[in-house]
Amino acid sequence: MVVETQHHHRSTLKQKNKPFKSHHATKSALKEIAKGRTARPSAKSPAVSTVAQARLNRRNTQKQAQAAKRASLVAATRIFNGIDGAPRIIAIIPLSEDIDTRACIQALAKCVDEEIHGIGENAKIWTMKTSRFKTSLQFLPVPFARPYAALDAARAADYTLLLLSPTIEVSPPGDTLLRMLQAQGLPTVVTAIPPTLPENLDAKSRPSVLKSLLSFIQYFDPAQRRVFDLSAPAESLNTLRALAEGCPGEVRWRAGRPWVVGESVEREEGGMLKVTGIVRGGRLSPNRLVHIPSQGDYQISKIMSAPLPRMKHAKPGAMDVETESVLLAERVPSSADSLVSTNVADDMANEQTWPTEEEMAGAPHGMVEGEVPNAKKGTTPKRIKRIPKGMTEYQASWIVEESDDEDKDEECEDRDGERGAQVDEDEEMVPLDDALDLESERKSVVAFQELDIEEEQNQLTSWRKRTQEEQDAQAFPDETDTPQDIPAHTRFARYRGLRSLRTSPWDPYENLPREYSRIFEFEDFKRTERDMWRELEDDGIEPGTRVTIFIEGVPQEASIPSESPFVLYGLLKHEHKKTVLHFTVQRNTECEGSVKSKDPLVLCYGPRRLRVNPVYSQHTRGGGKGANNVHKFERFLWHGTTTVASVYAPIAFGKQPCMLIRETENLQAPELVAMGTFMNPDTTRIIAKRIILTGHPFKVHKKTATVRYMFFNPDDIQYFKPIQLYTKHGRTGHIRESLGTHGYFKAHFDGPINQMDTVCMSLYKRVYPRWSENWASGAGRGKGDEMEE
Repeated sequence: MVVETQHHHRSTLKQKNKPFKSHHATKSALKEIAKGRTARPSAKSPAVSTVAQARLNRRNTQKQAQAAKRASLVAATRIFNGIDGAPRIIAIIPLSEDIDTRACIQALAKCVDEEIHGIGENAKIWTMKTSRFKTSLQFLPVPFARPYAALDAARAADYTLLLLSPTIEVSPPGDTLLRMLQAQGLPTVVTAIPPTLPENLDAKSRPSVLKSLLSFIQYFDPAQRRVFDLSAPAESLNTLRALAEGCPGEVRWRAGRPWVVGESVEREEGGMLKVTGIVRGGRLSPNRLVHIPSQGDYQISKIMSAPLPRMKHAKPGAMDVETESVLLAERVPSSADSLVSTNVADDMANEQTWPTEEEMAGAPHGMVEGEVPNAKKGTTPKRIKRIPKGMTEYQASWIVEESDDEDKDEECEDRDGERGAQVDEDEEMVPLDDALDLESERKSVVAFQELDIEEEQNQLTSWRKRTQEEQDAQAFPDETDTPQDIPAHTRFARYRGLRSLRTSPWDPYENLPREYSRIFEFEDFKRTERDMWRELEDDGIEPGTRVTIFIEGVPQEASIPSESPFVLYGLLKHEHKKTVLHFTVQRNTECEGSVKSKDPLVLCYGPRRLRVNPVYSQHTRGGGKGANNVHKFERFLWHGTTTVASVYAPIAFGKQPCMLIRETENLQAPELVAMGTFMNPDTTRIIAKRIILTGHPFKVHKKTATVRYMFFNPDDIQYFKPIQLYTKHGRTGHIRESLGTHGYFKAHFDGPINQMDTVCMSLYKRVYPRWSENWASGAGRGKGDEMEE
């Protein structure tokens, strides 16, 4: 029998409240305790509690952010408001060959019953006024497979309408174009598919196709949320609403910079060009220069107003009244920018060899004034060598007459180049007044040199071995074989040894090429840029004003683009002057083949396109500016690394995007090589090309080794004796003495070395880019450019 017991909780689970020990204090009791003292509020204590103050601060911050967003939205769309508001510019870019651009625009106009002007006249700009949205639109149609026209249209547009085909995939050229647009800076993107017949795309497969296209376009623009279908009137209306009512996003590199899309372009006598359009972006000043793509920079003579004709009365059938244009601004010569882009080299500022007064006083007796004494016996020069203007004898002694020696250094197996690098110690340098500069000589050699069949075949073989050359450079970076038929101190006369690449002293103004006498240098670029933005004129033409710009000096042979609209870009102060620009670039993952330093490419940054031969160098963390600002030269542009590309180009302000393009046989199918950002215009950045001479430890005894195969004669060992040696296993040492006559030498290291180790010696030489030129479609491509190493 089970006895039922009552359940009890344990005492530890019972709640016991602490007794409240304080007693009620009356006002009289508190006064008696205070004994007449009064408590003053602290000056540091807030008027309200900390919690309440934090709440008020959060509300105030949210209110300020909301007001700032509203103000920015109003400011961004103010230019489009009103009767005379600026139209929204839309670049229409088809990405497939089966897309009818005209049918797409007609579908947009049909949904609001509006008329499109210029669509039947094959005009470059189609216009449409939408009364429903109280704004006007300008369409810039781009033909299919015209990448340069698409880039030009996107640079000047507020929106980019990308048209995708629902039946044909985007081709590789279309994918490359999207990467180019992404690298250049895309304005606000709207994606749509053209009107299609029901039999081409049924209703069942349409949602899956739109979803697939959305996934594709989000790879290039993650902000995309939908792909519009222009087959349905409701979707067409939504597309038009996105273009007519939205706020276009700002392209960073265009912020504060004016540009004008030419609605009409006319030529006048005397080289004057009249461009009529609406000022966009920033204020347009007649004292600043303007840039015409593929043509150059020019000065503005004056700016006249160009208002649209208005109706005299709002009644039907009323006549339009032409309003008179007035002078808005005119160039002031005293404060206007000059067209001078390069310095004029002063040849008389170089080292002179005229005798001093002391030398003249010590001349032999019996000599007539101005008479040159005869040379001593045995000092007659073997041959005469020309010196270009502006160079000293010391600088000219390193000049190779045949071609650029830097390219021959990269091709060590080219024995003819190695023989051309020899310098005769008994040469006499005779100045030649009418000598051409090195750049013109180099161009003439590239453009007109006739090569024999054997040399042509050698260059072709060298070009085809580029892939193997790149693999060798990656496996054995900078290693070079010492020539056996030429002394190493002659072959590598321009190179020097450095104990440390980052800290060893190197004068940045030593033995500069002639191009450096033509460029400009900033004392403090950051300060100049900051002052330039502060000094922007407030008296320029405001954005949204329709004007006629008179441009001086435009040559008659200057061609107006036929496939893209005429766009005029305003330049900031100093942006016409040339200097050494450095860009941080990354190679395009889809780019195949090798990209060698000094290969001809097309550089696109801002509104400019230039033909350049960039020099690549390492980009170290934090900018990499060491004690001497020396950076290692890169022979190739590698995948997966950030590299600095250096060129001679006009100055740019701000973080402007850039891209490097390589032209192919088809001028309308360029290859995107790399994309990046403008870094700085540093003329003191030293790009040092490194070569490594390697030797084999023939005999080893603890820390001492006999090394061979690095040199092949005792004179070279004596010449390079001061330079430090190192091994691939981390030992350092120096040359002690030469052994024999075949280039063997004894070296001592800081620790025991292994017989399987390799002895190395690093030599460095400064390299420079080549002079750049303006790009023009289909021009400037020589036969020698592709074969040049």
